[in-house]
Amino acid sequence: MNDRHPDSNPPGTLLITGAGRGIGAATALAAARLGHNIVLNYARDERAARAVADEVRALGRQATVIRADVGRTEDIRRMFDTIEAEAGPIYGLINNAGITGPIGPFADTTEATIEQVFRVNVLGAMQCARETLANFRRHGTRGVIVNISSIAARTGSPGEYVHYAASKAALEAFTLGLAKEVAAEGIRVCGLAPGSTLTDIHAAAGEPDRPARVAPRIPMGRLAEPAEIAEAIVWLASPAASYVTGTTLACAGGL
Repeated sequence: MNDRHPDSNPPGTLLITGAGRGIGAATALAAARLGHNIVLNYARDERAARAVADEVRALGRQATVIRADVGRTEDIRRMFDTIEAEAGPIYGLINNAGITGPIGPFADTTEATIEQVFRVNVLGAMQCARETLANFRRHGTRGVIVNISSIAARTGSPGEYVHYAASKAALEAFTLGLAKEVAAEGIRVCGLAPGSTLTDIHAAAGEPDRPARVAPRIPMGRLAEPAEIAEAIVWLASPAASYVTGTTLACAGGL
């Protein structure tokens, strides 16, 4: 491992999963503005991911676009092989890819939905973290992993997606344990728990009008813009947060 203080490291390459839209896309742009090159992962919407990559390049940074479903171990391994060949060392992983499944009572949630949510949100994030650690160690990088949780891990999301909340609570426990395990190597592991954010996740869950329904519950009286969440993420990934590890920061308008 190199023994430089983390503040002396120049911006490096960040891998952002689920980077084609929403919080992931906003994070890619925020990180590029800070000087990071970006590896953009997407699962389905190639056009959206390539549009974000074009914006990253317009900011003067390099962008690598890789299709991979983080719910599939073989896709994750292929993605990291491609990263090693095309991007080399990475400075950080933003474990952003996640799914909710349909909104509704837990009793109506299918076994297939529960399994897929955990496969993407928990197992996929863990495997991406494992591969990232291998990349760090191979290149002697004192890097950072930021796992994107949800305020749902603390509220439980009754009547909406209890299974999703449980998956994010598991991710927060993983964040804490892994951070303690790798801290002596100079590797940080943090979490960021957004509140309800103005992305297409609400429509994907089957309730496009959910933002208007949930806004009154939020002390600040509104949902977050993706760029607001992105700024918190890139702060956690930056040398400004060099003494922050093993914690999940809520960015939820007061919830």
